Amino acid sequence: MAKMILQGRWPHRLRSLAVLADTTLGVLARRAVGRRADPHWSLDYEIGTLFVRRQFNHALALPDIVDGRAYFDSLYFVVEPRPRVDVRPAGPGEPPGRWYRPAGHDGPLTMLYLHGGGYAFDAGVSRHFVACLAQWLQIPIFAPDYRLTPEHAHPAQLDDGLAAYRHLLATGVAPRQLIVAGDSAGGHLALMVAARLHDAGLPPPALVIGLSPWTDIGRRGDSQFGHDRYDLVQGWQTLLYGRWLKGGTGFGDAELSPIHQRYEAAPPIYLQAGAQEILVDMIRDFARTQHARGVPVRLDVWPHANHEFHAYGDTLPQAQQALAALRAAIAWASAADRPPFAASAYTEVDGFR
Repeated sequence: MAKMILQGRWPHRLRSLAVLADTTLGVLARRAVGRRADPHWSLDYEIGTLFVRRQFNHALALPDIVDGRAYFDSLYFVVEPRPRVDVRPAGPGEPPGRWYRPAGHDGPLTMLYLHGGGYAFDAGVSRHFVACLAQWLQIPIFAPDYRLTPEHAHPAQLDDGLAAYRHLLATGVAPRQLIVAGDSAGGHLALMVAARLHDAGLPPPALVIGLSPWTDIGRRGDSQFGHDRYDLVQGWQTLLYGRWLKGGTGFGDAELSPIHQRYEAAPPIYLQAGAQEILVDMIRDFARTQHARGVPVRLDVWPHANHEFHAYGDTLPQAQQALAALRAAIAWASAADRPPFAASAYTEVDGFR
């Protein structure tokens, strides 16, 4: 059962509670007359999607992004109240961030995980999701606190991601035992880091994973705005986040978009998406473009799921299947002889051969 986290300033808490109540009553009323957002969605999934959408919209409407972050953090839900994970801040000499180590784990792999949030948020719910991933995947994770927009434009985030990658290698993590992953904007950063490794003189990891990754900071695909009614993030937000990422640097969309990067020297790339999320068309474009170039890339897309559906864990069948596929992909990429990694019913691009 999901647990509610309520914290921060009381004005933020009270408004968030009011939004939750209003959203819940609105969903119940519409369902009473047969008007579901999607007939396949559970009550909790529909309320969660619409509530988070409203929270993002209000947070971004506030004049101060710092206050917006505090508002967004004032109320959120978690499906694993106490993941069996040791969470510790980075130590002296390490990049700012946190270590998430699952209890009893003694395997050789390590994951560098780059959180989502449009490059503008480092939310409490995102940190909890990383802890859950460490438990679900049984892998220790280092998640750096990369610099955020709009205070810091590109290349601050890319520099921080590369610095974290270098640090893990310097501490003795072998490239073949390292996974680089991220969700949403963190998926964007994971792909941008992967594209820069060769030029930076760094060896590739075993695998790069993008969960609902943002692959083009401009306009791409009908779903970017056409799926607004299904998703917890909205098309207009992607354009705002893109402007903040560019800042006043003079960089263009193509320079800062993974879909325009070259990955021939990169490791295998595994992507997951929901068929109802706003980013699904650009994720498909990225996978097909790179597959046509000979890059080992696989894309799995789950029906009736939206942005970052993975956070629902065992409470959502699509999330259960996606997490099982992540475990299989990690095992495939880290195996010495690369055993077959069979396509599933959700595979749309299969370049893992």
